[in-house]
Amino acid sequence: MNWTGFWSVFLFAMVKFSVSTVPGPRLGMTFFETALASFAGAATCALVCYFASDLILLFLKKRAQKKKELQESQGITPKLKRKFTWMNKLIIRIKMKFGQVGICFYAPFFLSVPLGSMVVAKFYGKRWETFPLILLGLAVNASLTSILVYFVF
Repeated sequence: MNWTGFWSVFLFAMVKFSVSTVPGPRLGMTFFETALASFAGAATCALVCYFASDLILLFLKKRAQKKKELQESQGITPKLKRKFTWMNKLIIRIKMKFGQVGICFYAPFFLSVPLGSMVVAKFYGKRWETFPLILLGLAVNASLTSILVYFVF
């Protein structure tokens, strides 16, 4: 087993899962090694970000509040944060069209694993089946992207 390649794909999958299998063939890895490394990296990141999302979002909210207070104390009018961005509209559209399964399968794939896991936790964090659906989606997507990289391209 190529451990350098494994850890490279593993760490790359933690950041950008959708293209993490691309370097696998160039690193001399087999199909299963690439799919396993990609899935393991994404699952590790999803585990941390999903269960720590409440703390992360609370930290970001407090940080934004401190920044706003600092700007107000300096006499600067803080910018109002836009609520209806194109990304928010896209996420809501996916949620309404595909539901819990669609968000769990595709949010970590198309956004990024940390951001997608936090979005899923925000919408469906109270349901017990959410995290297993994320893992299933990561496994399916790792297999499909590995198939595309090794057998199609």
